[in-house]
Amino acid sequence: MTRHRLSMFAAVVAASAATVLGARPAFAGPPLLCFPFNIGHARTLPMGPDGWRSIDPKYDASHLVDDTMALLGADTPIIVRMETLRRATVYAGVNPRMGDALLSAVEARAKTATPDAALSMFDLGYLVETYRQAAPVFRGGVLPSVGQIDGYGLVQKAMTFRQDAQIEFAAAVITAAPRRPEYAAHLRNAEAASKADALLASNLATRFQQP
Repeated sequence: MTRHRLSMFAAVVAASAATVLGARPAFAGPPLLCFPFNIGHARTLPMGPDGWRSIDPKYDASHLVDDTMALLGADTPIIVRMETLRRATVYAGVNPRMGDALLSAVEARAKTATPDAALSMFDLGYLVETYRQAAPVFRGGVLPSVGQIDGYGLVQKAMTFRQDAQIEFAAAVITAAPRRPEYAAHLRNAEAASKADALLASNLATRFQQP
């Protein structure tokens, strides 16, 4: 290897190291998909024991849409919704028709005026962003295209109608990779509220490295 090539190699290594050391999010893959959220003993979709994309072979995925919508009830905390939608995306990644049907069902509910409209808006925005991040993982057009739908914008809009620090956490995860300008404020707001929310504090500790 020539001196010039060695210098270039060293520069690349140094830049990569600086990026890793300067990054606060502890992610090594699509953060909305590859890293399960801690939801304690809350009810959600079943999964297999062998990693983040291990589905439960006993689960009948034909019930995915109905089961997911039922789990996204008005009393379901935001972080539980995030994990439910993450798991639903994993199932949708190997069941193409279910992916389309789930997106359609979540979108239809978000367009219906209900007392829980902010939650429905959040669900659609978060599912869109999860599908978008998952598309390269489940190749071959398995997941439906979300086109120009601004999932993050929907999550932000939900935040204006519902004051919930867990939505700030969700927004921080969405904006962490690739990093967006709004990321720091979302994370700061979530951290400020975490002393009063054990579930939020647990997920912040797992998801984000301390500076």
